[in-house]
Amino acid sequence: KGVALSTKMSVIEDLEQNFGSLTADITAKTGRIPKLSGSQKQEVIEEVERHVSEAHELLDQIDIEIQSLSGAARQKASGRLKSYRKDISTAEKELRRARVALYDYEQGRDELMGPDDPHYSEDQRTKLLDNTERLDRSSQRLEEGYKIALETQQIGNEIMDDLSRDRETITRARERLRDTDSNLTKSGQLLRTMIRRMIQNKIVIAIVCIILIAAIITGIYFAVNG
Repeated sequence: KGVALSTKMSVIEDLEQNFGSLTADITAKTGRIPKLSGSQKQEVIEEVERHVSEAHELLDQIDIEIQSLSGAARQKASGRLKSYRKDISTAEKELRRARVALYDYEQGRDELMGPDDPHYSEDQRTKLLDNTERLDRSSQRLEEGYKIALETQQIGNEIMDDLSRDRETITRARERLRDTDSNLTKSGQLLRTMIRRMIQNKIVIAIVCIILIAAIITGIYFAVNG
């Protein structure tokens, strides 16, 4: 068990190191976005989005590995996982702000280049912000649903552990019952042997008594007639 636990913890540590490197890259590139413009900003935003997706995949892998742990090790790893999820959620919010800023930049550039409807840019910006808020709410609902699924899975694992322990208890009780039955069988056989020997001894004693009585009667008969 110790070797297996060490192996699982080593896998989790490797995944956490990869996640740390990825989030550091995300933070660095997100910080660069405001200093960029045009196509460069768009490219960096798309690259950060890919990194965020990879970070979510790493967190899912970490979570799968954590489910195989138990006790204090599982609690510590779960606490770290919650912290990682908060970090990536913060990075996603920063990324969405950067995308909104890019949209505002592009709209301002379009207004300088042509006489567009003055209400068009504001309407588009409002719609984008609304979509961003809806995305935030959807992400929160998904995260809450994911937490509920994890809690349900944890409860299921605990129930399975309890059932496994109960089965082991029943198995041990059954083995003890078999041992007791075997001992009772041996005791019954020994008791029957003792009773059989007692009967045999009584028969032998009875035969000896009969022989002695016959000998005495015979002796008395010859003594009287002689």
